Amino acid sequence: MTRIAGMIGVLWGAATLTFLAQHLMPGEPAQTILGGAGSKPSPEQLAAVNEQYGFNRPLPVQYLDYLGGLLHGDLGTSYVLKQPVSDIIGQQVGPTLVLTVTALVISWAIAVVVTLLTAHRSRVLASIGSGLEIFLAALPQYWLGIVLLVIFAFQLHLFPVVGDDGVAGLVLPALTLALPLAGFLGQVTRDEFSSAMEQPFAVSARARGMSDWAVRWRHALRHAVLPGLSLSGWALGSLFSTAVIVEIVFVRPGLGRILVDAVSKQDMPVVVGVTLLVALAYVVANLLVDIAFVRVDPRLRTA
Repeated sequence: MTRIAGMIGVLWGAATLTFLAQHLMPGEPAQTILGGAGSKPSPEQLAAVNEQYGFNRPLPVQYLDYLGGLLHGDLGTSYVLKQPVSDIIGQQVGPTLVLTVTALVISWAIAVVVTLLTAHRSRVLASIGSGLEIFLAALPQYWLGIVLLVIFAFQLHLFPVVGDDGVAGLVLPALTLALPLAGFLGQVTRDEFSSAMEQPFAVSARARGMSDWAVRWRHALRHAVLPGLSLSGWALGSLFSTAVIVEIVFVRPGLGRILVDAVSKQDMPVVVGVTLLVALAYVVANLLVDIAFVRVDPRLRTA
């Protein structure tokens, strides 16, 4: 119950902040609905739109209507596209979700491989692995995306320049998101992995004749991934929001394009809808991490 209450609290807080931000933005929503600043609507037209959308109601009443709509899955109607926001997001969330999950899987694969090959090894190998993780974690994703695009798309012609729905068009955007995250995951798992290799269960396994690689894979890695799993809760939500920017760099379909259009045209219902979706992604990601913790460490089932 405590976990569910926390999730509801986070979503309620995000909804409240987005509502306040929507009403603190300069400009009138009715003006945007009627075509923007260049449309020059009459006062009668503005009054009619304000009445239709309830913009002239007291703010507490608008807030309660807003929360009531969210409880029924109603994110409002786009000022510009004149379509339900839920439909607009639903049409574009698939590619963003695929990109996010793919990047998370790749980042974990890189972090695990580097940890297994270099952690608790010779001083040279350990330094190489640690240095690689620091380097990857320091890479700015927006800059990294441009570099990958220039090298592998423009110069080597290994991948498409413009975003594509196929696997080839997914590689560079996914690597842009995955490489920095792999550095963070590697850093938080490395120390735990080295500590696990010195624990009695690892020493006992080696004494029974188990190979070093088997001890690493079957025993030490399970203990080492727990801090990384905790970080993944934040990372999945962060990837989901950062994917919006990466989609713009690689001209991919997804939430990035509709968000940029919505911000430039002051289409606040769409901006609010995407923001709430990102908040929901953080909540769901942390719930999945809690479940994964129990699967990796059975001792937590009785905690």
